Amino acid sequence: MLSSRVLSLVGRRALSTSASLQGHAAVGIPEYTLPKYHDHRATPLPEISYLENLTPELKALKEKELGAWSSLSSQEKVQLYRIKFNKTYADMHKGSNEWKTAIGGTLIFIGLTAFIIMWQRKYVFGDIPHTLSDDWIAMQTKRMLDMRINPIEGFASKWDYDRNEWKK
Repeated sequence: MLSSRVLSLVGRRALSTSASLQGHAAVGIPEYTLPKYHDHRATPLPEISYLENLTPELKALKEKELGAWSSLSSQEKVQLYRIKFNKTYADMHKGSNEWKTAIGGTLIFIGLTAFIIMWQRKYVFGDIPHTLSDDWIAMQTKRMLDMRINPIEGFASKWDYDRNEWKK
């Protein structure tokens, strides 16, 4: 009962900063628990208005809104819209230039990585080992064939020892 009363009061924003409920101590409502205004395409009608504190001119315009809308000018209608909403739905769909920042950051990252790799190849890694040369690999292959390494299913099974060539 008490919790439903509190929730109904908070929903209508009846509780501003503090309230007393049935003789109990004052209950403060933290600001972060109240609904906030934000423009988003998924929720085109936010819970609260964009402008909470209205100037005297805007209050007069809100009073004029209660009358006939035909008496309002188009500029006044736009001002009334801007009281409730910050952006139009078309403005929310408009693209941004954020992709340029993302592409630029990615290219900078790739460039720095390329410089690091070039530096490592020159100063860190050194020369290629002699065991990766074509002559060494040929000698190692010949030695493995002479030793008949794995003759049933492996390396030596693919060599024809009668003709001295790889099996086809």
